[in-house]
Amino acid sequence: MPRSSDGLRVVVVGATGNVGTSVVRELGRDPAVGSIVGIARRRPRWHPPKTTWVSADIGSDPGVDFVAHFRGADAVVHLAWLLQPSRDPLVTWRTNVLGSYEVFAAVAAAGVSTLVYASSVGAYSPGPKSRTVDESWPTHGWPEASYCREKSYLERALDTYELHHPGIRVVRMRPAFLFKKESATEQCRLFAGPLVPGRLVRPGLLPVVPDLPGLVFQALHTDDAARAYRLAVTRPVQGAFNLAADPPVTADVLAEVLAARPVRLPARPVRAALSAAWRLRAVPTSPYLFDAVLRLPLMDTRRARDELGWQPEHSSVEALQDLLAGLRESAAVDTPPLVAGPRY
Repeated sequence: MPRSSDGLRVVVVGATGNVGTSVVRELGRDPAVGSIVGIARRRPRWHPPKTTWVSADIGSDPGVDFVAHFRGADAVVHLAWLLQPSRDPLVTWRTNVLGSYEVFAAVAAAGVSTLVYASSVGAYSPGPKSRTVDESWPTHGWPEASYCREKSYLERALDTYELHHPGIRVVRMRPAFLFKKESATEQCRLFAGPLVPGRLVRPGLLPVVPDLPGLVFQALHTDDAARAYRLAVTRPVQGAFNLAADPPVTADVLAEVLAARPVRLPARPVRAALSAAWRLRAVPTSPYLFDAVLRLPLMDTRRARDELGWQPEHSSVEALQDLLAGLRESAAVDTPPLVAGPRY
C-alpha cells in the first residue's frame, strides 16, 4: 500500500467497542501507521496514541459527510455494528446494512484504496461440525437470525461493490466469536441481560453445562483478531479471511473452563426455554441466534496464516478464561460501549 512520509492514515469506523478498541491499539503500535481517525457514536474519554476522535452515527446521522472524514485516508476499517435491539430488526437493518452502504459508498467517493470490513462466521450457511470449511463456503447465513441475515446481505453487497470498484482493495474478515477481558461486561449485557450477575460467573459456580447436539463453535481473543486487521491494512492482500483459534469449543471444553460437568440434553427444551425467556424480555438474545450457533460451520484458517502471516497467540480456552475474568473483575475501557459502570 502506498504511504506518505508520515505513515498510513487509517480511519476506523466503530472504534470504541470490543473489536474497535483492540484494532485502534494495534494500529497505534505499528510504526507504519502515522495517524488514526476513530469514528464512533459517542466520543470516548480514552486517548490512545495517534488517534483523533470523530462523533458520528452511521445509523441515524444521514447528514454526516463520511466522504470528508475519509478523504486522504489510505484505508478504512469498518467495524460498526448494532447487535441490539434484536426484537426490532428494522433498527438494526438501518444501522448495519444501510449504514454500511453509506460507508462503502463514501470509501469510493473519497478515493480510499483499501476497505477492510468486519464480516463474521455468522455470514456462513449451515455447515459441518466434523471438519473445517474454507472461505469458499456459501455465505447465505441463517435467515431467521437478523445478525446472520444482515452479515450475509452485506457479503452480497460487497460482491457487487468489488465489480463496480475494481481499484479498491476489499478485505473481508470472518472471525469466530471474539472475547477479551475488557468487553466482558458489554457482552454480558448484550447477550445475557441484567439477570446474569457477571461478578458471580466463576469456575465452580455452575454445576453442569448442557451438551447439546451441534454445540461446537470457535472462539478467538479479540486482540488476536486485531492483529489480523492490522496485517490486512498494511499488507497487499484482498478477499476473505477466516479467523479462529484452537481448540473448537465443545461442551467438554466449556465444562473444563467452568469446572462443571457436561450433561447431554436435546436442543429442543433448551431452545424452548430460551424462546420463552426472550418473549418475556428476560433475556435479549433471540432464539434464532441460538439456532444459528448450532448450525455454524467450523472454519479453516490456513489462508490467514499463509497470506497474512497471522496466527493467534491465545487459545480459544484462554479467550474464554479472559472473558470470565472480565466478568468477575468488571474490567473496562473508558469508552461508552465498554465502560463497566453507569453508561455515559
